[in-house]
Amino acid sequence: MTEDRNEGRLLADRYRIVELIGKGAMGQVYRAEDTVLGGLTVAIKFVAQALLNEKRRHRFEQEAKICALLGEKSIHIVRVRDYGVDEYDVPFYAMEFLEGKGLHELIKHRPLSLQRFLHLIRQVCLGLKCAHQGIYFNGEICPIIHRDIKPSNILITQDSTLGELVKILDFGIAKLMQADSDQTHSFQGTLAYCSPEQMEGQLLDHRSDIYSLGVMMYETLTGDMPVLPENNSFGAWYQAHRFHPPEPFRDDLHLPQSLKDLIFQCLAKNREQRPQTMDDVLQALSETEGEIEPTHTATGKLHPTSVESHDTNPTYPYAYQNECLQFRWPKNKPRQKIVFSQLISSSQGDFPSLWVMLDQQDLGNRLFSTRYNQFLFITSPHPMVLWITALHNMEHGTRWLPCFLDLKTTNGRRMTNRLGELGFYRILFFALEASENCQHVLTATIAGAQRQKLHDWVKSAQNTKSEGNPQQSKKLLRQEFENLKPKIEFKLNALGTDAPSNVSGL
Repeated sequence: MTEDRNEGRLLADRYRIVELIGKGAMGQVYRAEDTVLGGLTVAIKFVAQALLNEKRRHRFEQEAKICALLGEKSIHIVRVRDYGVDEYDVPFYAMEFLEGKGLHELIKHRPLSLQRFLHLIRQVCLGLKCAHQGIYFNGEICPIIHRDIKPSNILITQDSTLGELVKILDFGIAKLMQADSDQTHSFQGTLAYCSPEQMEGQLLDHRSDIYSLGVMMYETLTGDMPVLPENNSFGAWYQAHRFHPPEPFRDDLHLPQSLKDLIFQCLAKNREQRPQTMDDVLQALSETEGEIEPTHTATGKLHPTSVESHDTNPTYPYAYQNECLQFRWPKNKPRQKIVFSQLISSSQGDFPSLWVMLDQQDLGNRLFSTRYNQFLFITSPHPMVLWITALHNMEHGTRWLPCFLDLKTTNGRRMTNRLGELGFYRILFFALEASENCQHVLTATIAGAQRQKLHDWVKSAQNTKSEGNPQQSKKLLRQEFENLKPKIEFKLNALGTDAPSNVSGL
């Protein structure tokens, strides 16, 4: 592993760099201690070495100034404290260190409750309103458009007074709307969240952010994207944003009509038909809140019903990691590329696992992947669950690991119940060309809503009589699986480098 030259060094005779906490195409972010202010924890952002040209330096400096000025105006925008250039002539800035979760992490298991959604989105809107109103820059008031609003750029922190506090991150591609500004026509942003005019390279205004906000609001409430392309190319995403109508909201979400109308207005292809300001969006959100019974109003504190389900012992999923590496490939299984399930006995009871054999090279390619899982169930002609696991990364694509659980067998019911009870499972990897020992272990977690369904399906199967051959149910589930694959892959590709390590039931 290459040694990081930044860790441990004293930057600008002030900031002691501790560790790398984030890395992307635009730069790296480190946790550091401000030695002048008694060891106060700060975040240090460096521009990526590959981008060190004069234009990028100017943009990075502008980003620091934007964030510094905006952070003084709104508590919903990350605050910049300092800016400079290090001894290697690499620009950096110091900003407040924030501990919390990205919105994309909060919704990876299931969509937000309506109450929590309204509380968080209102804060996002307040931060954007501040940016759109502008800052005093180079002698004039300059409105700012973010141009990359998406769940991974929304951080949720805990405040002792306000409860959940929203911070908007990464104004790195923000644009100051100055009268003499030469706006670039090159594309910047994230395909899944871009307005049609942004993809067309038009001159942008704050209504482009309102479109991106609409995409994010839809995803936060449903777990799905409002539009999906035929493939993940720029052209396909443009066709989807410009011409595809957004998918209707599911009836089981029971959303107020005023909120659905607002989101669809934000998603209007023509920006003249969208809400024209963030004040318009905030007013519509207030009308939605007025329709909800007082007992359902968000308080600003974490509400028990809006917190994702967690195991009572959060360290348990990661226990017995070394023990799993001692397992050997069963003698009754062929040495070929297959997947099968097995309950593993431990002192804390049985826990579910998938055993996977791959080529050595393919196995190595899959160790740093987003883990996705979903479960499909069919009652007739025979009660059967299809347990879908996928390993996805941008370079090597998706490796599917499907496995069937027959709910008319004791082993199938036990496995399904344990998946629901524990909310996690192991993936044990074996290499086709190597020894019989397990080469690597990953842990995948299961969304709370899916865990409950697993229990319900076992109960349903016990009261259902098989009316046909199990193979018939497997065939039907395989067909449904093939129909689902493109949608799952589109979403995972859209997340790109922002994808969390584990995603359940997109």
